[in-house]
Amino acid sequence: MVKVKIVVVALATLVAGPSAPAVAEPITPLPYPAGTTATRFTGLAFDTCTAPTLAQMTAWKASPYKAIGIYMGGVNRSCAQPSLTPSWVSAVTAMGWRLIPIYLGLQAPCSTRATAVKMSATSSNRQAVREAADAVAKARALGLLPGSAIYNDMEHYDNTNATCRSAVLHYLSAWTREVHRLSYLSGVYGHQNSGAPDLSAAYNSASYARPDALWIARWDLNSSLTGWPTVPNTFWAVGQRGKQYRGDHTETYGGVTLNIDNDRFDAPVASVGYNYTVRTGVYAYTGPSTAYPVRATIARNATVRIACQTFGPKFGNTTVWDQLTNGTYVTDYFVRTPNKPGYSPPIPGCSLPFQTIINNLTRRHGPGTSFAAYPSRLPIGSLAWVTCQRAGTKVGTTSVWNRLSDGSWVTDYYVATASNTTYTPPIRRC
Repeated sequence: MVKVKIVVVALATLVAGPSAPAVAEPITPLPYPAGTTATRFTGLAFDTCTAPTLAQMTAWKASPYKAIGIYMGGVNRSCAQPSLTPSWVSAVTAMGWRLIPIYLGLQAPCSTRATAVKMSATSSNRQAVREAADAVAKARALGLLPGSAIYNDMEHYDNTNATCRSAVLHYLSAWTREVHRLSYLSGVYGHQNSGAPDLSAAYNSASYARPDALWIARWDLNSSLTGWPTVPNTFWAVGQRGKQYRGDHTETYGGVTLNIDNDRFDAPVASVGYNYTVRTGVYAYTGPSTAYPVRATIARNATVRIACQTFGPKFGNTTVWDQLTNGTYVTDYFVRTPNKPGYSPPIPGCSLPFQTIINNLTRRHGPGTSFAAYPSRLPIGSLAWVTCQRAGTKVGTTSVWNRLSDGSWVTDYYVATASNTTYTPPIRRC
């Protein structure tokens, strides 16, 4: 059984203590298995109804976009997807594309789409659990690793209808809980005048699970990820936002014309494995150092599947270590990745995000309260993108501190990892 932080949030005030329930909204447990990572994408993206062919994706490398939304499934998905296969995923991610998984499931009972298949106003929770399981199964079938974000596409609805609004919030809450239970991040795509303000109103509610990321539709041609009129800047504030800022139109790159929507992202997207070969026989360790036990021996010229890259003791000319999708680590020195001695895009850096459970969490220059604080703090519900953990000053019930992907440190006591007393597997030690 996964241990969880003791968290209760009510009226935006956090209370933590031994009398609190084991699991409570708005933050629900997110157990990551070994060999996974989350991938944060920052930049321009596009989405289109049918996934383009490999030839079209190759041509569009000349575009300013570096990520694409893919419609993986859902009862309301309207376009055929002949290209969307595991081999397509491997090929386009090897080109450097990031993928934004979209699930177009049941819509609101008061959806403005006349032809939409709609959820039940009274059993939306159960329907959401089934759809979350289906979305995760489809993600796995495409080769998208746990730690990937899946965005539930909730199109515009009449949010003046209280019964309908309640059904949507219960549906998205149950979706988030189940996607988390299955080790994926929960994202929601919502209209600026319905899904977005309703989720914002429930952001600190103890009645609903909070999604990890919000992607809004607001076709005002402004790609900014702040200053949204229906979402405060302090909500979904740290690598948790996407905006669709222009709707259906055509653009042409490399001689290929596609009908697309424009998006800007700073948010979690899909994580995949990247295939490379080793140039000599190499040991696979249980951690990123030769000091860890050897798990396996990999033969010369064998293919390894890399989830992400992290740092460790120098081996040869590099301090880069590759985390494989089976949870073991190999020194990058022996792997035919393109960049030596540094990191090799598009392989992401290893990090696992967890929501913060208090407001204005202090970020420090080292693992302890004696280290200087950074001027900016983390609002409640922010994602702490954890790269590793180590011991430091005791805060509350734990001495564990988290090193974040920006190099800052936060106490683990106020981060929704699996324990508030000790280390959380599979996060590596610093």
